[in-house]
Amino acid sequence: MKRVLQPEKHYSQRIGWLRAAVLGANDGIVSTASLLVGVAAAETPRSGILVAGVAGLVAGAMSMAAGEYVSVSSQADTEQADLTRERAELRAAPARELEELRQIYVKRGLDPDLALRVAKQLTERDALGAHARDELGLSIVHTARPVQAAFASAATFAVGAGLPLILAALVPAPRIILAVPLASLFSLAALGALSAEAGGARRGRAVIRVVFWGVLAMALTAAIGRLFGAVV
Repeated sequence: MKRVLQPEKHYSQRIGWLRAAVLGANDGIVSTASLLVGVAAAETPRSGILVAGVAGLVAGAMSMAAGEYVSVSSQADTEQADLTRERAELRAAPARELEELRQIYVKRGLDPDLALRVAKQLTERDALGAHARDELGLSIVHTARPVQAAFASAATFAVGAGLPLILAALVPAPRIILAVPLASLFSLAALGALSAEAGGARRGRAVIRVVFWGVLAMALTAAIGRLFGAVV
């Protein structure tokens, strides 16, 4: 009985949503925590701190959604333009496109005769798909998905921003400037570890990377808040 192999799952299949989700959550934690710390350092009342935090959450989530949608849409437009051009070239000069495909396989290590047979078979089955994959480097795994990226970024930004905001609402006002950064750095470390695990990368490097930038952002905003608070 012939054994049927199950399709393998690779980490690259998660690139489409993982990048947007990690970016959104990281930005939500860092930007909102930094905003809260900066406003708190200026000795603002709790109500003002929370208003600033909520405004930052809403504005940040919408900004992330719009930014991701526009940038990924631009990528999708470029991909579609390449496919349209390739489709026209296949109609206008099929022999030249077949030779182009053959040369690609020769450069990858196939002998010329085998490369020609492979190119012919793939062309007969799906010429555009073969050129999209092997000439343009496009595949269904890496295809741009603007709506998916926009929703993933906005949702994860809101979740990330909600963590320091909830903490600022619960702890005593004088402790916000200390509690929010500590909890946010812990959240960033957890996010770095989870994203590394989901992407099959080393957790230690990912944790150090996100924590470093989080510390830098919160330290700078705290210094600015303290400076302007003292001036006022």
